[in-house]
Amino acid sequence: MLNKLVYSLLLSFFFISTAHAQDEKTSDEVSTDMIVVKDTVNLNKRDPINILAPSKAAFYSAILPGLGQAYNKKYWKIPLVYAAIGIPVYLYVKNDQDYQLYRDAYKRRLSGFPQASEGDPFPNITNDGLINAQKQLRRNKELALLIAIGAYALNIIDANVDAHLLQFNVDEDLSLRPHFKYNEMENNTNLGLTLNFKF
Repeated sequence: MLNKLVYSLLLSFFFISTAHAQDEKTSDEVSTDMIVVKDTVNLNKRDPINILAPSKAAFYSAILPGLGQAYNKKYWKIPLVYAAIGIPVYLYVKNDQDYQLYRDAYKRRLSGFPQASEGDPFPNITNDGLINAQKQLRRNKELALLIAIGAYALNIIDANVDAHLLQFNVDEDLSLRPHFKYNEMENNTNLGLTLNFKF
């Protein structure tokens, strides 16, 4: 009981002396401290939450891939978006061209031209080889198309999620305060610290 009283008096004396020391500062020091406090308050000021920002970013990315990333000011992601969509599109076009080439060669042979005749682009490949090449190229073409569509969808999802995360509160707004509480049931004083998290 006596220890708690002594601790509370020492702690009270400490807080009173620091408050009194602050009153004794000259006017120049006070004005300097006020400027620092004002700057600190401005640094901790948060922009208001824009609930439409994620949907705008997703909409922009749906219209033009990479535009949502530019809206979120993540410019380094734009080349990645175009590479993720552009490479499968290039592979789709290349496989489609090769597919048409093998298909025309196969149609030419079905029309009655012999295998090694003039104008045959694949004189060393049999008819079964042309059929298998067409199947493989069609499969590759469809796979490239699916990857391009998936990359386009991921571009939209990335812009949306990134816009959500940009508004996430990550400042260190924590406070630690001492508190004194008189306990009427036990007729004594409780000392403690309160830790506040502000979300």
